[in-house]
Amino acid sequence: MKYVCSRCGKEEDAATRKPRCECGGLWNLEFERPKFSLDLVDRDEWSIFRYRAFMPPLGDAWRAVSLGEGLTPVVRLDDDLSLKMDYFMPTLSFKDRGAAVLVSHCRAVGVESVAQDSSGNAGNSVAAYCARAGIACEIFVPEGTSPKKIDMIRAHGAVANVIPGSRDHCADVCRAAVRERGLYYANHVYNPFFYEGTKTYLYEIYEQLGRVPRNIFVPVGNGTLYLGIVKALEEFLAAGLIAGMPNVVVMQSENCAPLLEAWRSGEERPARIVPRPTLAEGIAIGRPMRGEAILASVRKYDFKIVAVPEDAILACRRELAAKGIYCEHTTAANYAGYRRYCELYGRTPDSVIPMCGAGLKSDH
Repeated sequence: MKYVCSRCGKEEDAATRKPRCECGGLWNLEFERPKFSLDLVDRDEWSIFRYRAFMPPLGDAWRAVSLGEGLTPVVRLDDDLSLKMDYFMPTLSFKDRGAAVLVSHCRAVGVESVAQDSSGNAGNSVAAYCARAGIACEIFVPEGTSPKKIDMIRAHGAVANVIPGSRDHCADVCRAAVRERGLYYANHVYNPFFYEGTKTYLYEIYEQLGRVPRNIFVPVGNGTLYLGIVKALEEFLAAGLIAGMPNVVVMQSENCAPLLEAWRSGEERPARIVPRPTLAEGIAIGRPMRGEAILASVRKYDFKIVAVPEDAILACRRELAAKGIYCEHTTAANYAGYRRYCELYGRTPDSVIPMCGAGLKSDH
């Protein structure tokens, strides 16, 4: 198992404490794994680690870290759309998928203290799993983060630093602290172990439905869920489980859409933008660090990107709540993005969107 630099190709042992390559490139993770098959799923394990045959080697570290994350239901909303209920998680967010694997790796290699920056959900997940694993944790969040998310981070015993300014500035402050204080950067964007957890989102859908839906909608800020979904789809292709890629639709807030702007203009790197305020705080990322990789895969597989109308978010949240689905604002933006896509391209049967975060987390 090794890291490989996404920029220069340098290899490094995956136990390294270096958050990125000396050249500035981010790490990708390489390890031997079998072709995906449901025959290799551990049906006696009721967490994402039922899929550990396809995960990086973690030894038994995961047993002391898992909180029973995963195995969330797929709920049919109407004839065309299903919801993957990923806020049915220990910390009420899909980020538990990635945090469980990342913190298991930290425990396996003896990490004692970590830092991470987040808009709230990822920080809460890392804080919870570090508490479970006995690892000290410090989380940096931008001002404007839901107070309830901050309360949850602190309840897990982590230090929560609220940083004035944008989400991107918050990340800069955290990375400076990592460099100056020698902390392990348990970041959901930099660290590729996180994506080895988020790919289980699609593993579960395949196991639950017995197939891959024709249309997969995914919100993208930094792209942690998107990159995991692409990993899983590529594994399915390699195993011969699917003949080609489904229609994957990337959704970005119209007020913060660096990938959409680059896609429209044919650029290979995210567009330089000044984010405007948005209710979809979870995807308000002006400088996605893996943006080039996201855009490359969007073009490779002919995926689409759509803007979420800001003025539709609250109405979609109310509509979902009236049907028993109480989600946070960023999650309601997923439904708004799906509706917008249907306006642009027509009826879209056999679609799935993630219910990423629970409603109480953004009541502020």
